[in-house]
Amino acid sequence: MYYQVISFNYKKCDLSQRERLVFKNDDEKRMFLNKLVDFDFIHEAFMLNTCNRVEIVTSNKDGFATYHTILGLVSEYSGINFYELKEMMYRVDDGDAIKHIFSVVSSLDSIVVGESQITGQVKDAFKFSYNNKSAGRKLNRVVSYAMKCAAEVRNKTEISKNPISIASVAVTQAKEILQDSIAGITAVVVGAGEMGALTAKHLLKIGADVILLSRNIEKAEAIAKELGENIKVDVFDNLPKYINRYRLLFSATSSPETVVKKEMLEGCDFKRLWFDIAIPRDIDPINDEMITIYRIDDLQHISNTNHALRQEQSLLAEEIVNQYRDEFYRWLKALSIEPVIKGMREEVNAAIEQELQRAINKGFVPSELEVNLRKMANSMFKRFLHTPTFNMRKSSHEKDGLNKIEAIESIFEIDTQDIDPKLYKEDQHAKGYSE
Repeated sequence: MYYQVISFNYKKCDLSQRERLVFKNDDEKRMFLNKLVDFDFIHEAFMLNTCNRVEIVTSNKDGFATYHTILGLVSEYSGINFYELKEMMYRVDDGDAIKHIFSVVSSLDSIVVGESQITGQVKDAFKFSYNNKSAGRKLNRVVSYAMKCAAEVRNKTEISKNPISIASVAVTQAKEILQDSIAGITAVVVGAGEMGALTAKHLLKIGADVILLSRNIEKAEAIAKELGENIKVDVFDNLPKYINRYRLLFSATSSPETVVKKEMLEGCDFKRLWFDIAIPRDIDPINDEMITIYRIDDLQHISNTNHALRQEQSLLAEEIVNQYRDEFYRWLKALSIEPVIKGMREEVNAAIEQELQRAINKGFVPSELEVNLRKMANSMFKRFLHTPTFNMRKSSHEKDGLNKIEAIESIFEIDTQDIDPKLYKEDQHAKGYSE
């Protein structure tokens, strides 16, 4: 078994490219995931689909075939040439894949280092695939360990002190441009999702008033009730009125198409400052000297400053990620080997018992020898299994060791589906495993 991540993220993939890769709804995600796991060399898969990245995480038995299959399906979905996709993507396998996932969940790979949203986004992405039955215990182990790693990073570093996000970066940029005049200004926020709610929260914190527009008016009212005074809500249909009345706009919807259309614009005698923090983008391309538009990639220079300020904490966090990656593999090896060895021994004991009782019942051996015969048979099979079990533990340190263990599971028909991982958590220490 191998792990692999194919990532299209902000480091190699610009905004226009990421827009073409975004899956527009849950049905499209399900269809893509189902196609992936229909291939017999892909055990499980889940997909992380955020404003900064599209990543496909798999557990597989053939990394080369999985890589080409993913690129082929993404090309088919997006209409982007296969070879163009190769230039846009980032591929990591096995230990590097685990480190990448742990880094992503710990917010070390984000545009804004330390942002708090990514952990929940990964949880939701895995849960979606798990409910779709395209992900299961193999990837659940990875995600569970990644969450532990992220908690350790938060507890032992200050990387998430004063948590920030793309929403807070956008508000910070607006404050930097408008200076003291932002206090008391009215900002229009379009979208009542997590990003819209965060934006409203940050705006209220710096003294701005907020008008929250949403197609789901009940959801918007619930956010307004939670955030308190100085926030009003209105229906999405009134968007044209507000973008021509107020100078400050933040748009963060999940719409597959732009929501702020060029034709909505009216002539205004004041400068407008707009922030498009959605993928795909919410605001049409507009060439107007009275309107300044910031999109997600335009905000990256602020995140670079943030990264520089947190560089020391990032190095400490990376050490934690490396430790958790190594611990995960030690635990995984113990988890894969010990239940199989135990299963083999249980099958041997069952065979000894069955054949011993048959021999006694048929009069082949006298019943008074049962105890001694059982001891002798157990000793014989223990000696017989000594070398195979030694080699199984030894092979776990080889690159394809887990594949060998799975083959033995299949040959001996040993079911480890319902094992309790806690039973084997310390086996890597008790059994003397080392890197």
